[in-house]
Amino acid sequence: MKSNATPFLIAIVGGSGAGKSWLADRLQAKLGATAGRLSLDDFYHDRSHLPPGRRARINVDHPRAIDWERLEAVLRDCLAGRSTRVPRYDFKTHTRLPAAQVFRPKRLIIVDGLWLLWRPGLRRLFGLRIFIDCPAKVRLNRRLARDLLLRGRDQASVHRQFRETVEPMNAQYVVPQARWAHIILKAPISPTEVSQLVRQLRTEKGQIENGDGSLAPNGNI
Repeated sequence: MKSNATPFLIAIVGGSGAGKSWLADRLQAKLGATAGRLSLDDFYHDRSHLPPGRRARINVDHPRAIDWERLEAVLRDCLAGRSTRVPRYDFKTHTRLPAAQVFRPKRLIIVDGLWLLWRPGLRRLFGLRIFIDCPAKVRLNRRLARDLLLRGRDQASVHRQFRETVEPMNAQYVVPQARWAHIILKAPISPTEVSQLVRQLRTEKGQIENGDGSLAPNGNI
């Protein structure tokens, strides 16, 4: 299935626990049926061929853990207005789930992830690029709450991973992406900032439908 309008891609980037999913959820809820959602988390390489012990030692906080070829193919399908198949990833087992999901592109597509702006060819696909700046202590507390509840982790392992890989990789690969963002938001993000973003995206949607999409200005909201 192919739609007539060219979708507009929005990247939400920031460190682990910065609030990327939180912001994406709120934008999608306010934008309603015109907005679709993708996450870089679903594009981790499948590790089902490795024994569980080796899977647990993989550095999932390095960009090489991502299947970039598959992600770019999905995003280009979206920009062409084509339905596409998106993998689903299970962080508990470090494997992909058996069946991919079919994604039908909307006018606005919100994508959240750690490294969406790292690769030049990929970041050029995004019409709006948002970076969330969030202190390490806040990100660690959020990661603890998430991983203990949803990913079957224990507190000691979360602290160890955050210290040994999450923060070093954050400094090397996540933080530098702020230079390529159109908008930088400082956590915690206020309801007013969310509303401003929604208004801007509704404006972009109107420009898309008129064939005149444009980039947002650089700077903070």
